[in-house]
Amino acid sequence: MNNRVKETYNQLADDYEHNVDTNSPFNTQYERPAMMNLLPSDLRNNKVLDAGCAAGWYTRQLIHLGADVTATDISPKMVEATKRRVGEAASVFCIDLGEKLPFEDETFDWIISSLVLHYIKDWSSTFKEFQRILNPGGKLLFSVHHPFMDFKLSENGDYFSNEFIIDQWEREGKMIEVPFYRRPLQMILNDTLSHFSIEQIIEPQPTEEFKMNEPEKYERLMKNPHFMIVKAIKKGNTRD
Repeated sequence: MNNRVKETYNQLADDYEHNVDTNSPFNTQYERPAMMNLLPSDLRNNKVLDAGCAAGWYTRQLIHLGADVTATDISPKMVEATKRRVGEAASVFCIDLGEKLPFEDETFDWIISSLVLHYIKDWSSTFKEFQRILNPGGKLLFSVHHPFMDFKLSENGDYFSNEFIIDQWEREGKMIEVPFYRRPLQMILNDTLSHFSIEQIIEPQPTEEFKMNEPEKYERLMKNPHFMIVKAIKKGNTRD
């Protein structure tokens, strides 16, 4: 599975680098504004891990907020794209989040993971590693597919299963297979709660700009959420 995800995002790297930031309202006017609203306006003196950085959009935003940023992605081509975007302003590595992470205990104040964790079959070890490398009071902010959306792609019809799905994305006139894992809501929440205390659950809504540019898609998203966002704090710590 890890190799399939790597190959898929190697294929998508050029599109992410040159098109997604401007031409994908699901990113620019749906997921990203909601995620950014949950971050402090000033991240100076904070070490932040961008876990699954893709072509580096969040990496750049975190740098602009003053953070000391480390970015990772499983795709070598995404890593190259992020390095082109931010230069020497962040440390960028090719890392599989499903494996033990090459960071010391209590290294980061924040971990940001945008639309990444659903590519990992058994993410309990990932949450355990996130907990390990976060400082006391450290925050985890992640977005994933909403289980209501994913269940529409189910082949086994068993909502409560952790199901392997292959979606089809059209990019530049060709179809690309995108593999991921579908989970029920209780699994998303309980696996997070095994290592963190949840502060907020957000089911984002599209912006007014989305409505102006894509009114039909806007109406669908207002009735049928596609993503969900979890903000959590390292369990057993109370620092703000």
